[in-house]
Amino acid sequence: MITLGALSAFGPLCMDMYLPSLPELSVSLSSTASAAQLSLSACIVGLGAGQLVVGPFSDRLGRRRPLLIGLLLFVVTSALCAVTTSMALLIGLRLVQGAAGAAGIVLCRAIVADRFTGKAAASYFSTIAAINGLAPIMAPVFGAQVLRIGTWRTVFWVLTGIGVVLTVLAVWLVRETLPPERRSREGLSGTFRTFGRLLTDRVFLGYAIAGSTVCAAMFGYISASPFLLQDGFHLSPQTFSFCFAANAFGIVATSSLGGLLLRRTTSVVLMRWGVGQCVVGAAMLAAALLAGTTLPWLLVSLFVMVSSVGFALPHASVLAMDRHRTVAGAASALIGAFQYAFGAVTSRLVSFGDKTAGTALAFTALGAAALAVAGLLMARRGSPALEPARVAAST
Repeated sequence: MITLGALSAFGPLCMDMYLPSLPELSVSLSSTASAAQLSLSACIVGLGAGQLVVGPFSDRLGRRRPLLIGLLLFVVTSALCAVTTSMALLIGLRLVQGAAGAAGIVLCRAIVADRFTGKAAASYFSTIAAINGLAPIMAPVFGAQVLRIGTWRTVFWVLTGIGVVLTVLAVWLVRETLPPERRSREGLSGTFRTFGRLLTDRVFLGYAIAGSTVCAAMFGYISASPFLLQDGFHLSPQTFSFCFAANAFGIVATSSLGGLLLRRTTSVVLMRWGVGQCVVGAAMLAAALLAGTTLPWLLVSLFVMVSSVGFALPHASVLAMDRHRTVAGAASALIGAFQYAFGAVTSRLVSFGDKTAGTALAFTALGAAALAVAGLLMARRGSPALEPARVAAST
């Protein structure tokens, strides 16, 4: 489980470790802050699009082989990012790096779905989310410390080393969970039919959208926070990293709490709680930024909004994937693609206007929270009668 949690952490590792170096990166490559943020958006797009490829292929080829190929590609592209001298080339490499890292994210969910159902699957998803939450805690803090002794290039060399370690762990510990007799034999047309079937399932789609847009609010914060907190509130890279870590700790706490609460409640209830908390946090954040409040109130608002991911994401995944276990790779791919597609949009939206004021972040967070509510309503109206049955089955 620790290895699976680490593999699912490719998103935070790719994005968060070099966040403190974004201002330095734009200067070093004689580029702009917007271009530096575009390198982040490219990684997010790669993380989403890569899942759409890896997930369906893993339904046909098994989980282990695509995972190892993705890990090796991640190592190579991370090393190339460390030596590039062009912002345009870095953006392209970040796209490929994200696509390679997508293998760990999508296959982690598929491996759990291969082995567990109901509350057991929800418990494992919560455990993985808690382990995964350590990545955004450690990545920016570690990245800020790396900047004390090196540059943004050093950060990518560290990512290369992490990729090597995860490759060794995967070879040693991760076994095949999809035997040949359970693999799909459909070709490309079958993949499109599977995606079509998933996209027309309003319950699956609603939960996927709800979980993804809660994450999208977090992605907006990730993209905006270096400029808002470092340039707007004049925090050092090290202080910024600790503020960032506090929000990531909230994800760990809510993920762990959700796993414990499954003994008394259901994933449906916890999913609704996560969306509601996101709405409250986004409203607090918007009020704080538009009113020009002090730093402590701003940090409290961010904590409430970001920590809602720990409730929403694991339980959105299990509620959606329990409906389509025979195509777990494709279902996992769509869930992940939604997360990073919405994340790519929000990471660009927050770059408009004055980055140090955070006004774009305020409106983006409110919009993401509203979409999360709409997703929940879609899932509920799609088939209300399914919820009692799902609760009974999960017990």
